[in-house]
Amino acid sequence: MTSLAHQLKRLALPQNDPNLLTRREVASLLFDPKDASSMDRSTFFALGCTGLEELLGIEPAFSEFQETLFSQASVDMERSVQSKEVNKKLDAGISLFLTRLSPYFLLKPAQKCIEWLVHRFHIHLYNVDTLLACALPYHETKVFVRVIQLFKLKDPTNRWNWLERLQVIKPGVPLARGTLITHCYKDLGFMDFICTLVTKSIKGYSGHSGNCAQLRVIFSFYASTIVPALDAVEKVSDTIISKLLPYVQKGLKSSLTDYKAATYMIVCQLAVKVVMEAQLVDILALQVSKSLCKEPVLPKEGLGCLIVLLQNQKEGTVGPKSFGQLCAVTSLVPSLQAMAAVHDISPLLRYLLPHLVHALVTTESTRHGNLFESVLQGLPLSGGLDNTVAKMLLEEYLSQSRLSAEGVAALNQRLLPLVRLFESKYPGAVYMVLEGHVSDISSAEDKNLFHQFISLSMSSGKYQILGDSDTSLVLSLKHPLPSVRHMAVEHLMGIVTSGQGGFDQAFLKEALLERMKDDIPEVVAATLKALEVTEDTVSCLLSLLQRVDLSNAGNWVLDEPRLVEGNSDLKACVVWGLLPFLVVTSALPDSPDLQLATCVAQSSIISQHNLTQGWAVVERSSQPDFIGLANQHLISTLTKNLSNMDPFSKRNAVSGLVNIWKEADKTACFLSGETWWNPEKLDTNTCCYLRLLCRLFDVIITGAGQGHMAASFRALMKLLFQVHLSDPLELFKFLSLVWGYGSNLGDQLDCKVNAILQTQALYVGRALLSAQPGKTLTLLASGSSPVVLSLLACLSSPVREVRRAATATLQTLAQVDSSPFHSIIDRLLKTTEELTTGPTHLSQVRGAHTSFVSSVKRCKARDKKLLAGLEELLLGVQVANCPAYTAKTILRALGEVNGESVLSVLMPVLERLLEQSGPENPTVLKDEALLMQLVLGKYNEHAAPLLVKDQDCLELFIKALGTVSKPYPDIPCFQIIALEQITKAFYSALGDEKVQQRLLGVMFDLLVESKSPVCAQTISSVFKGIAVDGELVANELAPAEKPKVTVSVQQTRRSKMLQRKAQDTSQAVPKEGAVSWQRVTLILELLQHKKKLKRPQTLVPALFSLLSRCLETSTVERGNLEYTKQLILGCLLNVCQKLSPDGGPVNVLDEDKFNVEIVVQCVRMSDMPQTHHHALLLLGSVAGIFPEKVLHNIMPIFTFMGANIMRLDDTYSFQVINKTVRTVIPALIKSGDGESTAHMEAVVTRIVHVFADALPHVPEHRRLPILSQLMTTLGPKSSTEISTQRNILLKKVCFMRKIFRKRFKDVEFWISVCCEFEVEEQLVSLIKILKYLMALPQDKEDGEELNKPKEKAEDLIFNMEAHSSKELRHFKFLSVSFMAQLLAAGSFIAAGGDIVEDSLQKLQQSLLEEILCYIHTVARCVEENTDKPTGKFWRALLNKAYDVLDKVNALLPTDTFITVMRGLMGNQLPSVRRKAMELLNNKLHQKTQWQEKQVTVLLDLTGDLLAIVGHGHGKVNVMEEEQAINRQTALYSLKLLCRSFGSDHKEAFVPVLNRAVEIVVSPEEEKNVMGSALLCIAEVASTLKALAIPQLPRLMPAVLQSLTERKEVLSNELYMLSAVTALQRVTETLPHFISPYLQDTLLQVTSTIPYTHVHLKATTTPQLAVRLASLRTTVATKVPPRVLLPTLTKCYSKTVNSKQSQLGPLMSILKEHIGHMEKDQLTSHQSELTSFFLIALDFRAQHCQGDLEKTKEIEGYVIDCLLAMVMKLSEVTFRPLFFKLFDWCKTESVAKDRLLTFYRLSDSIADRLKGLFVLFAGHLVKPVSDLLRQTNVTKTDEAFFDTDDNIEKRCLLLEYILDCLHKICLYDTQRFVSKERADSLMTPLVDQLENTLGGEEVYQTRVTKHLVPCVGQFCVAVGDDTLWKTLNYQILLKTRHSSSKVRFSALLMLLELASKLRENYMVLLPETIPFLAELMEDECEEVEHQVQKVIHEMETILGEPLQSYF
Repeated sequence: MTSLAHQLKRLALPQNDPNLLTRREVASLLFDPKDASSMDRSTFFALGCTGLEELLGIEPAFSEFQETLFSQASVDMERSVQSKEVNKKLDAGISLFLTRLSPYFLLKPAQKCIEWLVHRFHIHLYNVDTLLACALPYHETKVFVRVIQLFKLKDPTNRWNWLERLQVIKPGVPLARGTLITHCYKDLGFMDFICTLVTKSIKGYSGHSGNCAQLRVIFSFYASTIVPALDAVEKVSDTIISKLLPYVQKGLKSSLTDYKAATYMIVCQLAVKVVMEAQLVDILALQVSKSLCKEPVLPKEGLGCLIVLLQNQKEGTVGPKSFGQLCAVTSLVPSLQAMAAVHDISPLLRYLLPHLVHALVTTESTRHGNLFESVLQGLPLSGGLDNTVAKMLLEEYLSQSRLSAEGVAALNQRLLPLVRLFESKYPGAVYMVLEGHVSDISSAEDKNLFHQFISLSMSSGKYQILGDSDTSLVLSLKHPLPSVRHMAVEHLMGIVTSGQGGFDQAFLKEALLERMKDDIPEVVAATLKALEVTEDTVSCLLSLLQRVDLSNAGNWVLDEPRLVEGNSDLKACVVWGLLPFLVVTSALPDSPDLQLATCVAQSSIISQHNLTQGWAVVERSSQPDFIGLANQHLISTLTKNLSNMDPFSKRNAVSGLVNIWKEADKTACFLSGETWWNPEKLDTNTCCYLRLLCRLFDVIITGAGQGHMAASFRALMKLLFQVHLSDPLELFKFLSLVWGYGSNLGDQLDCKVNAILQTQALYVGRALLSAQPGKTLTLLASGSSPVVLSLLACLSSPVREVRRAATATLQTLAQVDSSPFHSIIDRLLKTTEELTTGPTHLSQVRGAHTSFVSSVKRCKARDKKLLAGLEELLLGVQVANCPAYTAKTILRALGEVNGESVLSVLMPVLERLLEQSGPENPTVLKDEALLMQLVLGKYNEHAAPLLVKDQDCLELFIKALGTVSKPYPDIPCFQIIALEQITKAFYSALGDEKVQQRLLGVMFDLLVESKSPVCAQTISSVFKGIAVDGELVANELAPAEKPKVTVSVQQTRRSKMLQRKAQDTSQAVPKEGAVSWQRVTLILELLQHKKKLKRPQTLVPALFSLLSRCLETSTVERGNLEYTKQLILGCLLNVCQKLSPDGGPVNVLDEDKFNVEIVVQCVRMSDMPQTHHHALLLLGSVAGIFPEKVLHNIMPIFTFMGANIMRLDDTYSFQVINKTVRTVIPALIKSGDGESTAHMEAVVTRIVHVFADALPHVPEHRRLPILSQLMTTLGPKSSTEISTQRNILLKKVCFMRKIFRKRFKDVEFWISVCCEFEVEEQLVSLIKILKYLMALPQDKEDGEELNKPKEKAEDLIFNMEAHSSKELRHFKFLSVSFMAQLLAAGSFIAAGGDIVEDSLQKLQQSLLEEILCYIHTVARCVEENTDKPTGKFWRALLNKAYDVLDKVNALLPTDTFITVMRGLMGNQLPSVRRKAMELLNNKLHQKTQWQEKQVTVLLDLTGDLLAIVGHGHGKVNVMEEEQAINRQTALYSLKLLCRSFGSDHKEAFVPVLNRAVEIVVSPEEEKNVMGSALLCIAEVASTLKALAIPQLPRLMPAVLQSLTERKEVLSNELYMLSAVTALQRVTETLPHFISPYLQDTLLQVTSTIPYTHVHLKATTTPQLAVRLASLRTTVATKVPPRVLLPTLTKCYSKTVNSKQSQLGPLMSILKEHIGHMEKDQLTSHQSELTSFFLIALDFRAQHCQGDLEKTKEIEGYVIDCLLAMVMKLSEVTFRPLFFKLFDWCKTESVAKDRLLTFYRLSDSIADRLKGLFVLFAGHLVKPVSDLLRQTNVTKTDEAFFDTDDNIEKRCLLLEYILDCLHKICLYDTQRFVSKERADSLMTPLVDQLENTLGGEEVYQTRVTKHLVPCVGQFCVAVGDDTLWKTLNYQILLKTRHSSSKVRFSALLMLLELASKLRENYMVLLPETIPFLAELMEDECEEVEHQVQKVIHEMETILGEPLQSYF
């Protein structure tokens, strides 16, 4: 739309709307627009008044509009003519009315009122916004859509344009809610519109009291739109907030409940969606708070809004003003209390309480106090709020430092109940705050205030400052000084006794119990006085006895009267707790333990108890065993008292004693009877006991070393030994523990034994050993004692002093001769200095005696003792209780001690450790793991024989190999450790093949089962290192159930047959002999890199067995085994290379076991190139070892190369093949040394045979290099001396024979092979091939006597005995064919072009002579075998020889060539003459650049050629057939000469034309020759042009006559093609000179075209059709109209009666001619053409003869031709033509058949002219209407046509009329179908539904394909709803017809009407429904089904269900 149009649109007023002036369609809410247009104003007024009255019954507020909008005066008011003021007032009234009407919009009365306002005041034009605001809350209803459809929203600038789609989409689809919300936040104007809608509605009902419940729908719409819009918008901008804020403020201030609630929701959504400015948040909070104070109050909603606002905005943004408003809310706390049960109200409390506390302290108002009290009582303070409030209270209180004393007193009075209440609710918070502030107060003023605040709390006493300590009671109770704590306890005592307030009982009890746990007895005693005696106090007292020294204070603590006088249970508890303290543990008089025992014994509770009365600790005496005597006395006292008790008391006492004994003596049982005190095996309690002993020993030994307390510590040491380690054996077990514990990595005792303590313990042990008697020393030095082993372990310590101390200690045992370790000790002590110097010397000394392998008999007695000592030492390590750390240290020192005995002794240790490492109990200590590593290290070459002797030893090692646990990351896996022991020396030392086999199998099994890469790598390393016998590996590769090697090919085949047989049977194949391919693959991978392999030849049978197994598997498995095959082949190659590094023969490998056939078969069945590579490498290597074996298989080798490897080859495999050639071929030639040259030639020929057989499969890019390599190998360097030329001959012929015998098509390769040699050599080879071919006999029978017994190369090339006669002939033919192809090859020609011509001329001449001789030979054979079956072969061979001659000639220079050809044309043999002409033709075809001299010589050949052409009459002795062929060839040569040189030398070819015409004219001439002559004429005539005119009188009649002779022409289609070609070329060249022959030409062309389609074969017809089409086009376009049109008219007259099939081609020529005519030509000849067409169109009337189909076809040709002319006419020229045709068809004197032609023509013209035809169709309406009636059988019984086929013609006429009428309506753009025309046509058209003319099938077709589309389009063209109703009603009447077919057709027509009119059909629906309802119960089932279908389709078309109408 342009800018001007926009301006005009803005200036336009609604009153200028043209729709206001028309009544065709009237806007209406309730009615259809068209129905509304028929209703008068009074109807609408009455409707509106009715609606208003009904509304008044609901809402009286509408009464004021009775006198304005709905008054009688408004009926005649036209607002478009009123003034601006009047309209403004009217708009205000309408706006108010619609605003009040909005809540009732969905009611019918409201819609009636709107209908009146739309009709009278056009509110849909003037008041769009107001009406839309009224309806918008109901946007999801269909009524809203009806309102939208009233508006005009197409203008994009219209603010409501976005609603336009509701007008165009499927009717009744409401506005989607999502669309409304999206538009709301995208268009802020629309958002403002919604907000304003609410305010206007409130204003509209402002006079009403109450909540305006009728506006609830408006408020709901407001909230449900704005809130989701805010939620949906990506970012709430400031613009949106500024747009909403005024309406939010209005809502918060509003007195309407729903409005306020909606506003709360919007504020919440804003708070959640966006973080607002602090000022804005403060304002919103204040407004919300104010709203809570105004009626109507929504406390929960408002407070919830405030909570959401505070929760989602920044803290601190809301100021104190809101607090003031909240305090005024009366229902604040109850509302919050109810909300707290469901929601989190802490955000509001977090804001409210600080302000409330501040106001509470700073103001004297009671309101705040009451509110605070209500909050505390009603609301929970969670989430740290209690601490916050407590802190705020204290801080606010302390901030009132400026208050006077009276002010403080008043403040205290106000706060006292509140603080007490808070403390009762949240005591912990007050406690934490007060405790935190105690230390922070510095000034006296603050301290005073703090004390006053403390006094306010209920527990004020806790925080009271004590004067003596200057701190609070709470802190005094925890003061570090005992005196302060004592004072605080006494203060508490006073509080308890006096009952002073300010304390809670829980605090008092907790504080006193805590002091009961004090370490100071005085404090405990003071506390005890204030407490009741309970179990807690008793347990505290008992724990005190264990912690501190109570020797002084014990009595008055234990003699507490309440303990003594308490209840019996409590008393018993005290007694049982004190009883263990009675045991005397120290003999020193000053000992605290002794004093405590005395004190406990003297206590009244013990002295008075039945069990302990009479017991008193005896005084210290001089008796050495004072402790034992005292305790014995205690036991006797207890026993005595027990015996005196009653049974019940006795049972209780015994039970108590047992419990005490269990607790006190749990550790004793764990340490008795064990050789070692091993912390690794002991339980936790025992370890705790040992830890205590060790630490005591550490403390005592340290203190005993030096200082003034040394004596006491020594006494303690003695006491320690006496009490705990009184037994010397146990003492030294303990010392042994201390000596060796330093190397314990587990540290189970949690006690570090450093080198100092270890050294001290060693010296203590030395001293104690020195004091031991001999018997004890003997026990300690025995194998059952840990002493020697521990000392030996200490000798390996890295600390020198430890080693020195150990050596010194060991010297004390040297005197014990009976010790099994004496020899070891003696040996070691001889090297004391060395042992002290370095820790490694111990292993060196012991390493001197590593040979446990040597027999005891050979040793000296001293050595025997030493060996026995070492064995005893190992047995000590073997003990199960020996600590792993000690055993580890000893074995590490014995690292050089190896042998079978060592390993045998250590086997139990290994077994035990392996069991611990199992999967069930994998917990192994680190020392045990290191010990296992050391034990496994003993599996070495020295101990290897034990594995053979002891099966358990072997099984243990195998078990270790299977142990995969790795408990510590720094220690290798046990499996890896064991594997690393299998070294080359160890494996060799085993000696036994069975054991070696077992270990090898285990390793391979591990490799299969293990998933660890480390394990696989270790096994690989181990396997590389050991020297393995090949047979062992072979045993692992081949399963035992099956033979390992297939010895012969026969066995291989037999195994395959058995396998196939097993597969054929239904039984399952057994799995016993199955191969584990995974295991095999892994073994083979190891073998790839194995160098140390003994007897590798033993692997060969197993590998070949596996290879055969691979081939026996299924196809799928075979694909998976490709990698395995490659490994097997690789291993075989490695074996060969190991056995024969230089590639020569070897003796150790059996040739029979090396099966080349399996390798070949493997590769044949494989598709993997890698497999092929490995196989070829293997074969290349085998060729050097077994040359004869490979030579015998050379054919299969290269066969599989062709079948597989060369398909997927690369450079690698090619090099392998080259290597095979270089290896095999010289070996074969070498085997023939000393033989004759002929024999060597035969050998070489055989080699070439092999390659020729294999090479067809070789890819192209490899063939040439392979042959080059073969040539090089067979070259002069070999021992044979064969001439190069002879070699070339033999190889080439052999290749040829093989390649063609194999049907190999690609000979380019062989040509490239030949081109590897010089051109001279190739020519010589060709000559020799020809000579060889001539030397061969004509047939096999002729050559039998030529075969000699001696084998020759010639016989090998083609052996007469081995081949049949047919193969001999085939060989000859293929040899000559190859020569022809070689001579024609571009590479050959290019190679010859570089040579100087003189050097080749002699060879070329020789070759030409040789080929001519061969041709002569073959020609003779042709003559001899003419009548024989082989005659055809010889003729084919002769042709091939001619081909070779042709190729040779192509190599000749041009001048020489012409001379030779001229000579050959004079040859006596006709075949030679013909061949010469063919060679000439070929040369001419090449389009060479000829020199003028050469052209002259060539033109001279025309005489010779014409002579040959003329030989048809003189030569009698030549066969006529061959003569004819020669003459045809000569004519073809003349044609080519004319084509090449005729344009420049026309005169030279005039004789040629004359001679050719003579041939054509001659009646006796043969047709083939005549055909060639016609083709020659065509070429010469087109070249000569005007020079050919003299020959036309003879030529044209002859050609036309030849075409007339139909039979002869059809018998020789080539002749016919030639005649048509000649006619076309002459016509094309001389179109202005053929007018005398034009009529005949046309007749011949038009007659030939139909005949060619009927009679000629498909092979020639396309070419002939092209020629005929070209001739037809030439005649149509080249001949001028003045000549052609009269001739065409004559031709039509001649053919119309008898030759009607020619009319089609004739009309097509005319059509093309008209299409080619210029405008002025068409104008000048229009009358002539019109006359012709009037004649031609009368064909149906004049020449129909009853054949309607043929008439239709011919008439179609005429109409198409006429249409070509019509399309070139203007409107001015076409109009008279059309009316002339119209008059022509109405002529009464002729038959009515012209009507058929005319209406068919009109239909075609209407289809082509489309809308233009409507201009001329007006005159057809009346005749069409009449004809429709006349052809309707229900209207008339008269026959329209007076012929027999009256019915068929009437049906055709009807179809043509209906189709024509359909197209007129279809392309009507000019309102052609006016009311008059519609009235004229409607009834006849609808009546055609009853016209059953032609029968049922024809009727049905006519209705569906012609009548229904016509009526449907007619309905569209009418465009008038009144006429639609008439038409629809007439059709509906037909549904009541008696015929079911008519009713069915009427339904079809109704459906068509609905589909064309679509929604406009809604107007017609009311009158349609009753008829459809009738048909739904029709008696005809077909009609019933159709009704249902029509209703369904109508529902789809109209978009709403129709079932409601029925």
